[in-house]
Order: sequence, then C-alpha cells, then structure tokens
Amino acid sequence: MNKESFQNKFWLTVLMIHMGLIINLFPQHHSGLISTIAFGSCSDEDKDQPILNLIVKHNPDLFIYLGDNVYADTKDTNELKKAYNKLASKTEFKNLKQNTRIIATWDDHDYGWNDIGKHYELKNDSKKIFLDFFNITESSRAYSGEGIYDSYYFSDDKHTLQIILLDERTFRSDLKKYNGEFKDDERFFYQLDYTPHTEKDSTLLGEEQWQWLEKELLNPADIRIIASGTQFAISYNGYEAWANFPHEQKRMLDLIKKTKANGVLFISGDVHYAEISRLEVGNLYPIYDITSSGITQTWLFATPNDNRIEGPVMDNNFGLITVNWDEIDPEIKMELWDIRDNQRIEYSIKLSELSFKE
Repeated sequence: MNKESFQNKFWLTVLMIHMGLIINLFPQHHSGLISTIAFGSCSDEDKDQPILNLIVKHNPDLFIYLGDNVYADTKDTNELKKAYNKLASKTEFKNLKQNTRIIATWDDHDYGWNDIGKHYELKNDSKKIFLDFFNITESSRAYSGEGIYDSYYFSDDKHTLQIILLDERTFRSDLKKYNGEFKDDERFFYQLDYTPHTEKDSTLLGEEQWQWLEKELLNPADIRIIASGTQFAISYNGYEAWANFPHEQKRMLDLIKKTKANGVLFISGDVHYAEISRLEVGNLYPIYDITSSGITQTWLFATPNDNRIEGPVMDNNFGLITVNWDEIDPEIKMELWDIRDNQRIEYSIKLSELSFKE
C-alpha cells in the first residue's frame, strides 16, 4: 500500500469511527497481488492424488481447498487426525505444499459427517484439527472466532483481489428431507434427498457470519472470489446446495446489491464433477459459479442444472482462474483441467461484466 493510499484509509477510518460506521479497512491478511488461483475439492486420503502434481505444473500463485479435503466421516477425532496425517504424508501433497501457497475451507466429510450441519457434536474438535493442519495463525479471524470463515487480500498499488472463505457447516440448519413434491418432474430420474426450506428461520451461514460478510463486501476490492463448499448458482437438484435454502441464496444476492460489491464470483466443490453455472437476477450483474470436484472422486451422472453454461466434466479435475491485470479492463479466464492435463473448459469475461451499471 503506498503512502497516499494509507493516509486516505486512515482518515476515512477516523471519519467512520466518528460517525459510528466502523468497518474493517485493514484486513488481517496482506500479500502482493496475485493473478493465478487454482482450486479443487473432494480428495480421498486413501487414494493416489496425481492431479496435485498437475496443479504444481501449472504454477498457480495460490491453491484453494474447497472442502472434503479428507474423507473421515467419523465421530472419533483420532480418526480425523489420521485422515489428515495420511494426506500430509502423500508425495503429491508435499509437492503442492512446497511449491504453492494453500488456503482452505471445509465441507461435510472433513467437518465430521455426511451432510451434517450445526448439530455435529465434535465441531470444535474438528476446527482445531483443521486450523493445525492448514497452519492458521492466531492473527486469523478463523482462529479466534467461532467457525472457520475468513478472508484474504492480495494487493498492489493499483488492484486488490479479495478471497472470502465461507463456513457452511458450523451454523447451518438441518436439511429438510425430500417430501415427494417433484415426483412428476421428468428431469429427476434419480432419488432426491432434500427439498427446499420454506422456513425463514432456517440458516446456512448463521447471523454472525452474515454480519461479517456484509462488512467484507463493503471493503474495497476489484475482484472478490467467494469460496463455497457447496454449489451456489445451480438450480434445485435434490442434493446439497444453496438451492435448499432459497431465502439464504436470495439474501446473498440482495447483500451483493446492498453493498454494491463489484467483481463477485463463486467457486465451489462437493459434487464430483465440474461445471460453470451462471445465475441471472434483476438489478445485478451475472453471478458465476465455477465448480471443481473432485481431486480423487467421480460421479456417475451430472444432475439437471438450468444455470449450467459449461460442462459437465466427469473426470477428476481442478479449476484455474487467471486474471490479466495489465489490461485496462482486466480479463478473467476460468478454466477446468482434467487428470490427463487436458483443458476441458475455458470461459473468459471482462471485469466490467461483473459490475453495477451507473
């Protein structure tokens, strides 16, 4: 941060304190601007993980684990530790850790139990193991507060990239079991597990995380990558997703509008295939969701998704976002690469496409 920029933020902070409108203008995590972000999810510690070596080959500035980083599925914290120790011992993981900065959020299998939320009785133990494995420092919000949600900022004198890691387990209400309401919908040729919540008091993020997120979206940034363990922008498919909490999904979209936060796009995991979704609503720019899953896991089919614009890729894969900061209107390139190091999806937009029109 240059001297003039620092002074401007200092006096703005003084003014906002005087007005009683304190927001976090000095985030905890600072680093130089980065341009290449790799990401992935769903890595079984009992399987080989050669795709991690491919990620290193692409030389990203950062790798983001999006959840199901191990498959413990246990109510025994010793078993969870063993799962992480297996991942740590892998040659491929050591190669990734040695060559690439790693940050992470979690999903259900590394949090505790399949599809579980706030009622998991060992969530605080899981958190401690998570913090230790990913070397989360005491200065981090995730270390000191409830849950593991956090943010990172990468800046130079001209641009700022913000990465927001959501926690969709610690505070999440129980999912609502499928009740048969879509039995005549021919799109669903498989057994549906869950139905959307209609109760407004159900939550995905929890009030404390929502309040924090609003402050984060008010902070200055050019591009904001929101990392979500489950898919944000897909249509309802009967499995875990934000679509099971439509009022929470709407709250997110309304919050982006309220804060006038430009540059928001989502990355997600969970489903064992890859795709890009685009969600379009009124008075808001398109919201993209790049899903990468899995590092070791695959699935037999891709569920219906009215918002899918690219994919699906049914092989093991990883995601890559590259930003060309040198352009007046920076290009954001979204890619998905498979286990054979083949580029399966490339989709590019301009940063101006992720902005509110004056």
